[in-house]
Amino acid sequence: MTLTDLQQLVDTWIKKEGVRYFNEMTNMVILTEEVGELARIIARKYGEQSFKPGEEKADMADEMADVLWVLTCLANQTGVNLEEAMLKNLEKKNSRDKLRHKQNPKLKE
Repeated sequence: MTLTDLQQLVDTWIKKEGVRYFNEMTNMVILTEEVGELARIIARKYGEQSFKPGEEKADMADEMADVLWVLTCLANQTGVNLEEAMLKNLEKKNSRDKLRHKQNPKLKE
């Protein structure tokens, strides 16, 4: 699935099943909430926190998909083509950061 396909899929679902998009501010808050849920899992799985009883089966992939869903909603609402944005962002990283990380002594093995 391409990012363009994803944007179309989300838009179709919203218009057919979701009634309408939440406004941009609401979606931004929902995105923050979803990122927090993902962070909670990562802090417990890879960090120093421990899961509470019953939390062990938290689904990191599902939380990542939730983040992507809401981000896609925001892109659709604001007219951002995610595929074009990602390609442009990659170009920026290739020019701005081409040597930066290779020259960072903190990243040496």
